[in-house]
Amino acid sequence: QVQLVESGGGLVQAGGSLRLSCAASGRTLRISDMAWIRQAPGKEREFVAAISWSGATTYYAHSAQGRFTISRDNAKNTVYLQMNTLKPDDTAVYYCAARFLPLPLTELRYDYWGQGTQVTVSS
Repeated sequence: QVQLVESGGGLVQAGGSLRLSCAASGRTLRISDMAWIRQAPGKEREFVAAISWSGATTYYAHSAQGRFTISRDNAKNTVYLQMNTLKPDDTAVYYCAARFLPLPLTELRYDYWGQGTQVTVSS
């Protein structure tokens, strides 16, 4: 099993930045791909970004391209999401996810999920 704990959310004005972190524990040596997914009030979950185990490959939703950067530090078992130029539409609960089996990053199925961290962007 893997446990994921997100942090770094908060309230920020439009145009501002936040850096989310997700710390993994448990069977971390088996983790391959990791991702960030968000869910806004009244909407379905939406993929944001994913990263391979090595960090060499990343994949972004169109809404995140050019503004968000996903990265990871395997020595710390942590994945990050740097979010710049935030917009009110980015307001959501942001979830970290992980899986053991490496798949194409366009494959959006993940086995382990955190509890989420709230990001609120004011206009």
